Amino acid sequence: MATIENAHSRIETLRRNAFFRLAVMAAFLMAWLVGFRALVVPALRGLGEPGSATGDVARLVGALAYAGGALLLYRALVGRIERRSVVELARRPGIRDGLAGFAIGTALSCSAIGVIGIAGAAQLSGFGDGSRLAATFAAAIMASVGEELLFRGVLFRILEQAFGTFAALLASALLFGLAHIVNPDSTLIGSLAIAIEAGLLLGLAYVVTRNLWFPIGLHLAWNFTQGGIFGPASGKEPHSLVRLAFTGPDWLTGGPSGAESSILTVALCLALASAFALLAQRRGEWKAARLRLRLD
Repeated sequence: MATIENAHSRIETLRRNAFFRLAVMAAFLMAWLVGFRALVVPALRGLGEPGSATGDVARLVGALAYAGGALLLYRALVGRIERRSVVELARRPGIRDGLAGFAIGTALSCSAIGVIGIAGAAQLSGFGDGSRLAATFAAAIMASVGEELLFRGVLFRILEQAFGTFAALLASALLFGLAHIVNPDSTLIGSLAIAIEAGLLLGLAYVVTRNLWFPIGLHLAWNFTQGGIFGPASGKEPHSLVRLAFTGPDWLTGGPSGAESSILTVALCLALASAFALLAQRRGEWKAARLRLRLD
């Protein structure tokens, strides 16, 4: 009897350890995210080309299945390991926050292109046919939901509980940037730009609302507008509504990675991130530095 009680005590101690929670939850989510992309996405692509009715429907349905499975898995992990309700995915005010995030992300993306254009580094060169809009939107759904659950829902949130907001922001932003180094034409400088502009911004978007739908909406809008409206995004080939010609040094235009690697985009995103940080502090959402590996 004592042996059973000791085993239960060790399991409970392990369950409350910050690094155990992070490792287990991240491992399960990664298994779903990577497994779906490796096994299901190629099959969906084989059903039809982007722009065809069959291809677009297959991609959208697949993206929703990917996102829905990730959300259900995240809820199950939180309930099983943390033994609490998943308030960060509550529908109220989640729907409102998600729409607000999408609006802000769209405005931010358009502003980034605008300031690069004002600087004389981007000019309109033509228009696309929009045949890949559905495929781009499907890809944006997958990236925004999967990455936000992993990097903000698991990594940032658990690190913040253990070490405070500042340390969690730095660590999660850096890892988020490094994760994008595998993108086509990516560089270490480009990954650092993503860490600063997106990693910090999306982390603070969660802090200011404590709802994951806000950074999901912002992330979704950014990926869709950069890839589907302006292009290219994260080193992808441009298949966008608007064709832009970029001229000037890479630090100004963003180079092969697109506008998200421009110093002007980084500055713009940092300005918004700073506003989120100030708002979070006013709302009392900024957690002081600490060291607490045994979580509630």
